[in-house]
Amino acid sequence: MTLVHVTTEIAAPPQKVFGTVMDPFQLRDWVTIHRSLSRVSEDPMTAGARMDQSLHLHGLTFTVHWTLVGVRPPFEAEWEGRGPALSHARIHYGLSGPPEGPTTFEYINEFGAPGGVLGRIASRVVVGQTSEREAHRSLARLKALIEKGAGSEQSAVDTGHGHHG
Repeated sequence: MTLVHVTTEIAAPPQKVFGTVMDPFQLRDWVTIHRSLSRVSEDPMTAGARMDQSLHLHGLTFTVHWTLVGVRPPFEAEWEGRGPALSHARIHYGLSGPPEGPTTFEYINEFGAPGGVLGRIASRVVVGQTSEREAHRSLARLKALIEKGAGSEQSAVDTGHGHHG
């Protein structure tokens, strides 16, 4: 298992941060390796919600099939993902802070590569460093997105999709 654990503070209320990170149509605005979505559940904030996400890493584009396995708005959400060649991931969002903000946003990604011991070593060396760098970049983009006032309400209007929540 490769573990990435990154935290940032965002000058906004937890409810606003949660609404932004849980809106699948905003992933393109802050997740650096995100490419596209398909098969998004009608209510993406309900346990059992699913989405298929195309990601791009190390010159390869691949799809991860995500299921929301736990959610406690606006404090936490946990996703389980299945990718190519029996790879799997678990992503945890943890939010804390007073109702008016600021919000501490904690991102934890556990990635399991197929291939036994050699696969795990390769995953730690190749994917681990890149994943941590991309997680830092993604959280910096999330912070900028929310703090500049382009939170979930604005994006929902711009994309033609209703606000999910």
